[in-house]
Amino acid sequence: MNEPAQPPSSTITGAEAVVEMLQAHEVELIFGLCGDTSLPFYDALARLPHGMRHILARDERSAAYMADGYARISGKVGVCEGPSGGGVTYIVPGLAEANESSVPLLCINSDISVVARGRYTLTALDQGALMRPVTKWNKVLDRAGDIPAVFRQAFREITTGRPGAAHIALPFDVQNSFVNRTEVWGEAKFGSYPAQRTAPDMNSVEHAAQLLRAAARPVFICGGGVVVSAAESELLVLAERISAPVATTISGKGSIDEHHPLAAGVVGSNGGTPETRSIVDQADLIVFVGCRAGSVTTERWRHPVPGKVKIVHLDVDAAVPGTNYPTAAAVVGDAKLALRMLDEALGDVRRPLDYALVQNAKEKKFAKFQSLAESAEKPIKPERVVAALAGAIDRDAIIVADAGTPCPYLSAYYEPHGAGRRFFSNRAHGALGYSLSAAIGAHLAKTAVKCISVMGDGSFGFSCGELETAARYCLPITFVVIANASYGWIKAGQKSGYGKRYFSVDFAATDHAAVASAFGVKSWRVTEPVNVATTLKEALAYGGPSLVDIVCQPLEEAKAPVSEWIA
Repeated sequence: MNEPAQPPSSTITGAEAVVEMLQAHEVELIFGLCGDTSLPFYDALARLPHGMRHILARDERSAAYMADGYARISGKVGVCEGPSGGGVTYIVPGLAEANESSVPLLCINSDISVVARGRYTLTALDQGALMRPVTKWNKVLDRAGDIPAVFRQAFREITTGRPGAAHIALPFDVQNSFVNRTEVWGEAKFGSYPAQRTAPDMNSVEHAAQLLRAAARPVFICGGGVVVSAAESELLVLAERISAPVATTISGKGSIDEHHPLAAGVVGSNGGTPETRSIVDQADLIVFVGCRAGSVTTERWRHPVPGKVKIVHLDVDAAVPGTNYPTAAAVVGDAKLALRMLDEALGDVRRPLDYALVQNAKEKKFAKFQSLAESAEKPIKPERVVAALAGAIDRDAIIVADAGTPCPYLSAYYEPHGAGRRFFSNRAHGALGYSLSAAIGAHLAKTAVKCISVMGDGSFGFSCGELETAARYCLPITFVVIANASYGWIKAGQKSGYGKRYFSVDFAATDHAAVASAFGVKSWRVTEPVNVATTLKEALAYGGPSLVDIVCQPLEEAKAPVSEWIA
């Protein structure tokens, strides 16, 4: 791997062109991991005055999760990179999650040289075929001259329409070849999302407005599309106009300030409760906004009951409305524009605000929660952790919840202040190990705000190497581990559906605080309920990375807000 020849003054190397294309789209951070095939790209990053910062992760999956968390909070494209071979296979989970969660993520994997293809070269694989199912758009480069156009298209693809992930394979010899300098340019607006908004057809908006006028008990169910579109204010104006409760999916948390009297909370089999479900069941019109009406949100298409209630479905993706429910009106377009147009189409319609339905449901829900949150029983109940955390953090704090134990509890019972993305979880695929890395990206997107990662001990085992990353960069993130020495979600499923035939779900208890301390992270271990709140406050106040390991009630013994276990 020799250094590339010096290019003529009118050209730059492919690696340099990649750096300048990222710079042209106002990329600020690159998350990644080095490898042999990436040497020209890394050298260009080291030499050029681009102003970007490279964050070295400990594995490629983590780099992708960091880029995902960064994109969700910053409103900009998240960029991750890695080498060929294992670097490609490791990075796939992050692309799959971002793409299905409508998060704009650009992944660059270096590759073996074009001239080495088909010769059993080490780390060779078909990156295009591998990445096709987990991306919105992908391209394997064959020549350096295509770099500018390919990168421009990638940024356009992932920030317009339904956002998603893009992948570019960058061969070693392409990095060392030359690009005409005049071709290296980009449009900065495609570095943020949504870069272009698509307005819906006015006829469909008018039809939806007619249905809203006629409805006596309309309810909104909002997915992540509201937050992605930054349509929170338009949603609130419309909901207050027709006095409609607003429920959300887990990804849709933040569509409305959950302290607003019309905010019903999360619905569905994960994080939903019978009280919140009752609000959906009494509706005569459901308005899905930026929501796919999938199996979790609708409790396997039982709430709302198909055919019993009219459906208005608003989504930027034309393939979504009508997939799971027959629609009385399908509105295809950007959520911010569509909600604004729908409000205008209602004209002078305005109903008296009635908060009783939502408030009665929330009072019942939180009365049950509070009785468990105040329990002094051991092991510590997860409800106590949620209550203590909510009472200790600032209004602007960001919580990233891993799949498993943290997700249903925080989704159901943690109420962020204000609209916008103050809470998120990886709901597309629910892979363990997401939260720790995604929180690093989220913090770097908004460094002035406290960021908290909450994970189970199963997730900790997937991702604890990134504690070194947090310590190396001295990131003031607080990591909370809910420890029960099992893959609790699966164990609870074995209890409810398989006669308590527990099989291969328990592992040895770990002192996660000791592990974190070895990485250079300030840490505490909590076993007494009375110490939960004070320890969390101390950890949150610490100026560097901190971790609180809390030994909690096993999930199969708890009263988690998961409908199949409650039933």
